[in-house]
Amino acid sequence: MNISQLFLKPINRPINGVIKADQMDAASVWQELEEYVVTKQISDYLRRFFDAYLAAIDQPHDPAITDRMGVWVSGFFGSGKSHFIKILSYLLENLEAFNPETGEKRRAAQFFDHQKIKDAMLLADIHRAVQGTADVILFNIDAKADSKSERDAILQVFMRVFNEKLGFSGDSPHIADMERHLVAKGVFEVFKTAFLASNGKPWDQERDAVDFLRDDIVTALAKSLGMTPESAGKWFDTARDDYRINIEGFAKVVNDYLATRPTGHKVIFLVDEVGQFIGANSQLMLSLQTITEQLGTQCRGRAWVIVTSQEDIDAAIGGANKSKGQDFSKIQGRFHTRLSLASSNTDEVIGERLLAKTEAAHVALRDAFAAKGDVINNQLGFAGNSVTLRGYKDAVEFVACYPFAPYQFTLLQKIFESIRKVGATGKHLSRGERSLLDAFQSAAVRNADRSIDTLVPLYDFYPSIESFIDGVAKRSIDEAPLNPALQEYDSLLLKAMFLIRYIPDIVKPDIYNLATLCIDQIDADKIELKRKIQESLARLEQQRLVSRNGDVWFFLTNEERDVAREIGHVDVSAAEKSRLLAELVFD
Repeated sequence: MNISQLFLKPINRPINGVIKADQMDAASVWQELEEYVVTKQISDYLRRFFDAYLAAIDQPHDPAITDRMGVWVSGFFGSGKSHFIKILSYLLENLEAFNPETGEKRRAAQFFDHQKIKDAMLLADIHRAVQGTADVILFNIDAKADSKSERDAILQVFMRVFNEKLGFSGDSPHIADMERHLVAKGVFEVFKTAFLASNGKPWDQERDAVDFLRDDIVTALAKSLGMTPESAGKWFDTARDDYRINIEGFAKVVNDYLATRPTGHKVIFLVDEVGQFIGANSQLMLSLQTITEQLGTQCRGRAWVIVTSQEDIDAAIGGANKSKGQDFSKIQGRFHTRLSLASSNTDEVIGERLLAKTEAAHVALRDAFAAKGDVINNQLGFAGNSVTLRGYKDAVEFVACYPFAPYQFTLLQKIFESIRKVGATGKHLSRGERSLLDAFQSAAVRNADRSIDTLVPLYDFYPSIESFIDGVAKRSIDEAPLNPALQEYDSLLLKAMFLIRYIPDIVKPDIYNLATLCIDQIDADKIELKRKIQESLARLEQQRLVSRNGDVWFFLTNEERDVAREIGHVDVSAAEKSRLLAELVFD
């Protein structure tokens, strides 16, 4: 049996590691729901959210409860915040998902059963919450905004997405206001019919070009509202300039709409990357505060605002307070539910999404561990580390993690974080599930045709982040295969040494630990491997690609290589050596 045959799902299948708010094709929606892993941490977040959500349903007349209709979801790149709010959007709307491969249809809540959520009370609360009706509006605020420099940029985006959700014009708010008035009067269909008769094309298709349709709109307005053509024409000519909306007016529009819906109906805004959009602009933060406050006051718990940000709310507000002296205490009160996502359960997420095994694989791997468990853990031993990098606890963990070692989940997070901090990569290298999922899938695919006595060496993770690394930082790695003084294995070892370059406190880069990181077979001769690494390091040192400090070895950055080369070019005479030796001995 080889590694590719171990898994329930093809290891090389496309996995959407980057969740986008506007990616709503059937295949993506199905995969996002089916493969969402509810870790203990995520279960706690869902519990806190649905406690607040259901409290507003159960106590609709208590302003202390209904005013708490804001949720602030924070977390660094790749921590899963976009995926989390997207799953919330599916659940709150109880979206019907469609599997294009099998034709199966399933409601979002049906993906969350006792196997995915172990907490029976939480599961019951989720199913109770989705019984009501809701208009769920999920969007990336940066994608919807015309400009973030305008004072009311956030208000314009909220107004746009709300209009689009109701089927009104998103690009022209004055036209959406006209459509809303026609609906209120009960003559919108009359208007559409009159427009079709005049223009020859449906209103929904043509309204984006509204400035070119004056005569058709005037004719349709006159017929539907009983206006004279002159009055309709006058309205059309001044409507754009006369249109005004403020935050209080927006909240009233939402509340008026809710008044036409059943009592428990809700409008839920899920805003992705609002922290990144606001940045240090305190005026935009103030605008978000006021929108949330007005929706809470006027809609009494029936309108919710859920946002994501890389910073928690206190950090975001703290920066704005220091720079502008603004008072953001109200926004803290509105965003009462604050969820700070981390990647502490990354191994569980990767294990379930990527490494789930077949029954035959369970048997084969359990047998392998029973026969060689002690050997395997001996091969994965480290020396002199301040952080514990452990092997497999038992056969169950071996089956769950294989072909990877438990320490690799922790180590890769530390590696990604360290490389980002020193600026060797662009800012989009994530230390959370997103990039780790890509890295582990890439390494598994690289070893897919090997037998189950294989261990994945550290250098097999390098290709997954290679495209993120700055050209200057990786130049020596790219040039190593072209160097006639080096052998093929030297390039692999250089990649491993680059990955651990900035974490000497996690992994002491001596020959023993390098052998553990680079071991690729359960039965590999570690003594022979250490000899091979020793010879490789000697060649790399000669080419000024690595340096030695006692018994530890370091990858040399370009600046360090230049210094090492200059030092190597300094010619110290025998007389100078003798003089220095005499000073050391006699002085």
